[in-house]
Amino acid sequence: MRRTLSHRCLGHAEIFHRDDSRRFDMSDKKPISSVNDFVVRFANVNGSGSASANEMFARAILRHGVPVSPRNIFPSNIQGLPTWYEVRVTEAGHLGARGGVDMMVAMNPQTWDKDVAGIEPGGYLFYDSTKPMPSTKFRDDITVIGVPLTAITNSTYTDPRQRQLFKNIIYLGALSALLEMDPRLIEQLIGEQYKGKEKLLSSNVHALHLGRDWALQNLKCPIGLRVKKSDKVGDRIFIEGNSAAALGAVYGGATVCAWYPITPSSSVAEAFTAHCKKYRHDPETGKAKYAIVQGEDELASIGIVIGASWNGARAFTATSGPGISLMTEFIGLSYFAEIPAVIMNIQRAGPSTGMPTRTQQCDIIACAYASHGDTKHVLLFPEDPAEAFEFAAAAFDLAERLQTTIFLMLDLDIGMNHRLCRPLKWDDAKQYDRGKVMTAEMLEEGRDFGRYLDVDGDGIPYRTYPGTHPTKGSYFTRGTSRDRYARYSEEGSVYADNMQRLVRKFETAQDLVPRPLQANAERPTKYGVIYFGSTSPAMDEAIGLLEERGHQLDRLRIRAFPFHSSVASFLAEHDFVYVVEQNRDSQLRQLIVNENGIDPVRLVPIVHYDGTPITARYIAKAIGDHQDHLKVTPLRKAVS
Repeated sequence: MRRTLSHRCLGHAEIFHRDDSRRFDMSDKKPISSVNDFVVRFANVNGSGSASANEMFARAILRHGVPVSPRNIFPSNIQGLPTWYEVRVTEAGHLGARGGVDMMVAMNPQTWDKDVAGIEPGGYLFYDSTKPMPSTKFRDDITVIGVPLTAITNSTYTDPRQRQLFKNIIYLGALSALLEMDPRLIEQLIGEQYKGKEKLLSSNVHALHLGRDWALQNLKCPIGLRVKKSDKVGDRIFIEGNSAAALGAVYGGATVCAWYPITPSSSVAEAFTAHCKKYRHDPETGKAKYAIVQGEDELASIGIVIGASWNGARAFTATSGPGISLMTEFIGLSYFAEIPAVIMNIQRAGPSTGMPTRTQQCDIIACAYASHGDTKHVLLFPEDPAEAFEFAAAAFDLAERLQTTIFLMLDLDIGMNHRLCRPLKWDDAKQYDRGKVMTAEMLEEGRDFGRYLDVDGDGIPYRTYPGTHPTKGSYFTRGTSRDRYARYSEEGSVYADNMQRLVRKFETAQDLVPRPLQANAERPTKYGVIYFGSTSPAMDEAIGLLEERGHQLDRLRIRAFPFHSSVASFLAEHDFVYVVEQNRDSQLRQLIVNENGIDPVRLVPIVHYDGTPITARYIAKAIGDHQDHLKVTPLRKAVS
């Protein structure tokens, strides 16, 4: 419905369904009407200052007590290219990407056609209507909402940068009216962001109400999409996975971080720095009790980590796929010389440079068997920031208990996006597990110390810290073959003995790493699904969609490699098992086949690898279509 503007209004306002008449009764498709259950996507230009306003939109809905799941989709350059920020509003609490857009806030002419095409039938298009658009740029089956944002900002501000920045706040204000949001909650967020900066605070609040008042005066508010106050957020917190993992490193006892900047892992080291400044300074002297080193490259960074760990510190690095490629020689040293190390791998799309700012789960094989020769490494797969915190802390215990490299396998979707999760918890009575460390007292007692001597069959030898004893417990750390007492040897039987012990150690790890979590369908079924990591939120929602189609699946979320024996049991109990993951080659499926000797025909790959997060709709359709095919009853010859 179009409204007539007063002479005081600039530009033109409109809510219409087809541009040629500016009026159209959508009798064939009614506008979407939904409360606390919709998806809004902001299409902006990178470097325009929109990120702060878009995140404030998401946080404001949280303040209404309604869960949100935001995702930032940004380019790998500094500014100028398209960027999107998607907010899923979901009172039901679904935190995975849903797929589809109910409202598009189209602020980027470069991506207009694609953005308009992505709106669900019956959805809404919000745009800057300062300049008229041709009818060919709109669709008949959506509601178009025009607000003259540029005209409003130009009439209010003279500084070009202010015009750009406040335009974002003005559209936030207009959206608050259209979606029936409480503006006081947004004002609270502005107050918190600009606390102590009264000039910025008041100017942002003014811009917010410029947009809100204009919408209330000139548009029909609210539209079919509305935010209603609820209490579904509960005690959950809103945090990025990288920040949670970095905090886990602090609580896990890490005192050394060596890193080299690479998207999307840099914020792990940055967050660790911030957390250490808060928690790792001596309260009396103010002295820092940590070391953070930016190496000249990834190879140097992992070298520093291994050196610090060899000296008894808990150390880690954060990187992504290209960094793993460069680190593999040192990773092999950590494995063979049995030196603890933790690597937080925030996965992105490869190969090579690939898509640096897009998410994937594509480093599974590379990390599981990193380095040349026969190697196997422990991988941890957290599903959200809460597990990122817990697994990061546990990684340091595992690294020292197993005397090897531990990979924390995050990805961009978890690491660089805010996510609702349960509160982070820590037991202050917890004692760190330093593993088998032989002390000076044990050496004085005459204990037989062989650096690579397995004394109890678990494959894990004792080690000593440098300087433990003036005459006993020393050994030469080498990456070459040696015997049980660290003496150089290229004898075949000695080498094979050492390599077989490393296999026993890996088998020991099966019962130390986080176990898989299984959930069974309501009715017995011969079909199952395996998934892991950031795929989990979409998978949880997809189960409901599949049940609506009449499909029942038992499900198993894998949380670590090596695989616990329950993985083999799950596979044995089902005729077909779907393996859902975000990479082209179904890498987790390969790992399962390789480690369990399973007939690959029984493992059905469900893969998604375009760099965007996998959606519940995608999973449900892929599995549902395959299930429908399996349940087709063949025609039988009629009996006469």
